Amino acid sequence: MFKEMGQIANLMRNLPKMKEQMEEMQSKLDKIHTDGESGAGMVRVRANGKMEIISIVISDEAFKMQDKPYLEELIRSASNQALAKAKLAIAEETAKMTQSLGLPGGFQLPGFS
Repeated sequence: MFKEMGQIANLMRNLPKMKEQMEEMQSKLDKIHTDGESGAGMVRVRANGKMEIISIVISDEAFKMQDKPYLEELIRSASNQALAKAKLAIAEETAKMTQSLGLPGGFQLPGFS
């Protein structure tokens, strides 16, 4: 019980620093870019740290196949891969930030879970 109270007190002391680091984290999210690909590179998708798809590149070869369901699957697969990588990068950045604030490992900041 006292350990948790100490962590809460530490958190309260760090509020100004936490606010500053949350703002910094928001700017870092714009700079995180991850890529996913499927079909041996026929479809490439790029996502950012805000979990947005920012580009999709479909090769001419994929269009020539004229197989709409297959192309849709390639896009879905590449998109999921890019977003999964973005989620991992966000988790790594969040862990660094919580550690620098002296918060316990696994502590989830609101909006970054």
